[in-house]
Amino acid sequence: MHILNWVPALLFVSAFFGLFVESLGEATPVSSGSDRAALLGFKAKIVKDTTDSLSTWISKDCCDGGWEGVECNEAGRVTVLQLQRPEKDGTLYMKGTLSSSLSNLPFLEVLVISGLKQITGPIPQGFSNLIHLTQLSLEDNSLTGSIPPGLGRLLLLQGLSLSGNHLTGEIPSSLGNLRNLRQLNLARNSLRGSVPPTLQNIHGLQYLDLSHNQLCGLVPEFLGHFQNITFLDLSYNRLSGQMPISLFSLAKLQDLSLSHNQLTGKIPAQIEGLKSLTSLSLSANRFSGNIPASVSKLQNLWYLNLSRNALSNPLPNTLARGIPSLLSIDLSYNNLSLGIVPDWIKSRQLSDVHLAGCQLKGILPSFTSPDSLTSIDLSDNHFSGGLARFFTNMSSLQKLKLSNNQLKFDLSQMNLPEGLTVIDFSSNQIVGPLSKIINNGTSSFLEVLDVSRNLISGKFPEFREGLRLKTLNVASNKISGVLPSSISNLINLEKLDISRNLITGTIPTSLGLLIKLQWLDLSINALSGKIPNSLLGIEAMRHASFRANRLCGEIPQGKPFNIFPAAAYAHNLCLCGKPLAPCRGKKTEEKSQ
Repeated sequence: MHILNWVPALLFVSAFFGLFVESLGEATPVSSGSDRAALLGFKAKIVKDTTDSLSTWISKDCCDGGWEGVECNEAGRVTVLQLQRPEKDGTLYMKGTLSSSLSNLPFLEVLVISGLKQITGPIPQGFSNLIHLTQLSLEDNSLTGSIPPGLGRLLLLQGLSLSGNHLTGEIPSSLGNLRNLRQLNLARNSLRGSVPPTLQNIHGLQYLDLSHNQLCGLVPEFLGHFQNITFLDLSYNRLSGQMPISLFSLAKLQDLSLSHNQLTGKIPAQIEGLKSLTSLSLSANRFSGNIPASVSKLQNLWYLNLSRNALSNPLPNTLARGIPSLLSIDLSYNNLSLGIVPDWIKSRQLSDVHLAGCQLKGILPSFTSPDSLTSIDLSDNHFSGGLARFFTNMSSLQKLKLSNNQLKFDLSQMNLPEGLTVIDFSSNQIVGPLSKIINNGTSSFLEVLDVSRNLISGKFPEFREGLRLKTLNVASNKISGVLPSSISNLINLEKLDISRNLITGTIPTSLGLLIKLQWLDLSINALSGKIPNSLLGIEAMRHASFRANRLCGEIPQGKPFNIFPAAAYAHNLCLCGKPLAPCRGKKTEEKSQ
């Protein structure tokens, strides 16, 4: 997690506090007993620990080096408590609450309890008494309530991260008292209100992430005072107004994201002042006008995302010779009418080219350096013709989206790059069978396949073991035959949509083995027989539709199938049972028993 990369980097600046024993040669350190009790108070509130970290907390001396995550000073007082989920295993967690007993560790300098997922409840108010803290990270848990204003008393704090929880309320103005703060991360919560003006007192701030909240109001003018800041992310909020000109004096800023807000006006020409900028994301706002020519002066910029705004023609000519470091560009879904992919994009060695909805037409473009491309999105344009030479030398391609064009080609004659993970060919005029995509070398990596709303025919191929598909959408085609029982080999499948085809036969009972399935649409086919009770084993199911088939018999009587709306089962031969009418003879059977 890049969010926490500052924790080890700043450990060395933590000063040693505490009382030294009269003789360092004594066997039992002074006061380790009270610190041990505080730690065991925390352990007592954790009802389950799959990380097994707390199983090491058993000896009488918590400073003997055997307690995982615990470090002490020479006086035998706990100065560091660092419990993090191992990055290699995302399934591990701790379940419980955050005990206020940790407030009784008066010499604590570093407190990191992060990534443990199921630690719930509020942040204890008593943490405001830990006045020696230089680092406090409680990110990626399930903490609730508001941010305690008392945290503003931790004047030595250099890093504060509470991201990835369920915190509510406003950002307390008292955080402006933390004059030594270098990193502030409150992202991925449900915080509301405006960015408090008191934060302008934190002159040395280098990293600020308030993204994925419900913050409103203007982007603060005072952000331009943070002359040492390198990372600023206010994306996914409800901020409005225009970009403050003061932002463009931040000569050290490397990463700026204001995407997914409600910002308006033009992108200011003064943006060229961001001399160190490497990543700029202004997507999903309401910016209008032209892209300023001064963008081309951003010598270090490699990532540019201006998608989903109202930007209009023409593109500045200076882009042809500017932005020399550019690797990724996204201009999708603006008011741009480009006609063709600009030469300055086709001729560069780019990794990502996203130009969806840019009024492009003609045949698909040819790129000068196709081997560098990893992601292409040319959806929602007017491309026609086939794919005969498009994939030539695209050896690094991973994601390809060409949906909603007028492309005509035969799947059986197509040779796809081997490393593709995402293919979206939906809403074109594609013909041929599915077998070339699903069972050739490409499929070993394929996770998303969407070929819906085309003219694909033939039968489903057998699905071999080892496929990684998470989404399979073949809706609105002309596929016939049965759904093979080998569908159960798609063990990672989360969405299956085969609606509006010519599928016959029965629903295979093996479908119930797809325990990760959340979305299932089998509607408008010619399926017969019963809905198998084996589907009750799919606990993750959130949506299912069986309507307009030839199904008969009792609907599986268990959640969620008996509580889906009746429309999910409409227009079949003789389905019965909740949510439809009871099956004939069912009441008589129940009475006789």
